[in-house]
Amino acid sequence: MTTPVFEEFDPVSECECPGCVHWRRVSPRTLPGRFGGHPAARRALVVAAATSALAAGHAAPALAAPSAPPAPHRPGLPGDPGPGTPQGGQVPLHGPSGKPAVSAQSRTITRTEIINRAKTWVAAQVPYSTSTYWSDGYRQDCSGFVSMAWHLPGNEWTGSLGKFGVKIKKEELQPGDILLFHNSADPQKGSHVVIFGGWTDYTHTYYTAYEQTRPHTRRMATPYSYWSNSDKYIPYRYKGLAAGTASGGAATTVRGGSFPGAAYFGPGANNKYVTRLGEMLVARGGRAYYTRGPGPRWGEADRRATQAFQKAQGWSGADADGVPGPRTWELLATGKGKDIRAARGGAPVPASHGVPGYPGRAMFRPGAENTYVTQLGRQLVKKGYGRYYTTGPGPRWGEADRRAVEAFQRSQGWRGGAADGYPGPETWRRLFA
Repeated sequence: MTTPVFEEFDPVSECECPGCVHWRRVSPRTLPGRFGGHPAARRALVVAAATSALAAGHAAPALAAPSAPPAPHRPGLPGDPGPGTPQGGQVPLHGPSGKPAVSAQSRTITRTEIINRAKTWVAAQVPYSTSTYWSDGYRQDCSGFVSMAWHLPGNEWTGSLGKFGVKIKKEELQPGDILLFHNSADPQKGSHVVIFGGWTDYTHTYYTAYEQTRPHTRRMATPYSYWSNSDKYIPYRYKGLAAGTASGGAATTVRGGSFPGAAYFGPGANNKYVTRLGEMLVARGGRAYYTRGPGPRWGEADRRATQAFQKAQGWSGADADGVPGPRTWELLATGKGKDIRAARGGAPVPASHGVPGYPGRAMFRPGAENTYVTQLGRQLVKKGYGRYYTTGPGPRWGEADRRAVEAFQRSQGWRGGAADGYPGPETWRRLFA
């Protein structure tokens, strides 16, 4: 007899009775579904345990807890197990009763809609499962997640998703496309699929991935093309993508809209279009010019990033003055034109806190990844604080960087909060002096 496999995640109870509300408030997790998901079931188990204790010396049969019936508004509906692969199989959408429902019709969808649909599962932290279905009818595994985001008429698997898309090149990837690895020789080993959410920087070595994996749906910066089997992932673009979607750039570029007018940019400007401009510039390689933001108040970072983008197009003089005009905005909003390329040694940054070249605290924190982390690490090694690095230094901030900075700070006689391992302006000045 095959040993049954139990999921680690139980459906979340949404019962609004006083007992369920109480247990949701005082417990780190909801009462497991195998206990009925309701205080009444909890009490039944307590009574059963007490009865068993009174019947000393007599074996008592296990008491099966009552199972709460599926409800239309609850997620995690049980489904058919499908084939023996981690990706499930091709099955219809599941209705509220847990039975297959009439499949929806295929329809066109925009990139923005794909990403927004993916975000709904990220926000809900949908538990990973190959045998249960979320309240929208899609199976809770990686291919079910993509089926949901692409709004496919049924639940596909890694062996069938490719027929809904066309193969593209890495350089053509845009938000809403997918990276698919189907191991046809042994689907249980390595097969996976993720949604491409946009490049994290101009080097195109990391991207934002939306994926369904254990323990639940997540969004995170991921090395191209994935953590494992990186050379086996193939980029695909959904065939039903709505016409007119931008042909390049990240998600923010397709929402650029029409040019609002020159009056919205320049010294003293403070409006949503400045923020939108900054977001589009960051998506096109301008991240190095911003120590924080982008934000609604026009600043030197906006001017320098805009000028860098204009110069990347081969413009000069008045055409590259750092203030966006209709043509600059059009190229940014449609994803056309050339991206900003960092100058040798990285893009220059303005003086900050009175220290030339200091890029700001935001560049050195958990999750940060940029050229300044590499620059910092190399200088630490040069100064004799490289024993904390087993590899690198590299662009991703890590514990080795923090410990090396802390050692340098302590060598200056600093203690406590002044030696926390995060470089400030004075640490930067002394390190590079």
